[in-house]
Amino acid sequence: MAVHDSRAVTLGLRVSQAVLAIVVLGLTAYVANWWQGYYHGTAPSQIAFLIFCSAWTILALLFLVLVPTRFSESKANHAYAVLAVEGLTMLFWFAGFIAQAAFVSDRVCFGHVCNAAKAAAAFAALAWLVFVFSTILAAMYVVRNHNRNHNHSLKADANMSVHGAV
Repeated sequence: MAVHDSRAVTLGLRVSQAVLAIVVLGLTAYVANWWQGYYHGTAPSQIAFLIFCSAWTILALLFLVLVPTRFSESKANHAYAVLAVEGLTMLFWFAGFIAQAAFVSDRVCFGHVCNAAKAAAAFAALAWLVFVFSTILAAMYVVRNHNRNHNHSLKADANMSVHGAV
């Protein structure tokens, strides 16, 4: 059994994506709260974008888990839709962790809030790597099954690890 056909790989990917999104959400929410209390202004856009990335990931994971299993006959259950959601989420995490890393690297930074901001960048990079892997698996599924379906109805297979039930 190949890696892309393993339900255990899918379960590991989806759980790690959810855990990383929640960790980054917690860290960035702490930094945003501190920033708002200390500077009496809104948090930097880099922090806000990572909060968005975490919220988007939770919504994307709902789509990636529920649609292939509960709505298998729906038009939303299409391999290209899964690939698009995976790829877009991967791009969001890439932009978020780069922006956050650049933000904390050129600041005089100390204390718990600084450590939380740096940790958020590190966990965001890990989230990006996990989404790179799952996007590659989704692309492999699309490429492998593209020639089998000439009628452009490439349904996402609920049994495939790329977007199967977890």
